[in-house]
Amino acid sequence: MAGGGSFISDQKFTTLTGDGSFKTITGGSVNLGPCRVTYIQAIGVASSLVKLHDGTDGTGSLEFQSSFGTEGLDLMVPGSGIRFKNGVYLDLTNTTSVTIGYTG
Repeated sequence: MAGGGSFISDQKFTTLTGDGSFKTITGGSVNLGPCRVTYIQAIGVASSLVKLHDGTDGTGSLEFQSSFGTEGLDLMVPGSGIRFKNGVYLDLTNTTSVTIGYTG
């Protein structure tokens, strides 16, 4: 970076292998709070569906949904990412693993 500064990223990643609230670290016990999802990756399995809800269960507002097949899902979210005010809840079908990148 010009001027002798350094680049500092607050990007973090976490993974779930079933429906539930994303945690601050994979296998952790603290639910993500307010954040912006900037990356979504999922294992490719035929007829897969991934839904991300704002909240701690599937009743929160649906903020992201994608269907895909054996090619999997690998998405960099443009701009500042998808804003989640109350946490990130994953509802998945068929795929066996979803990883998100987030800030906040």
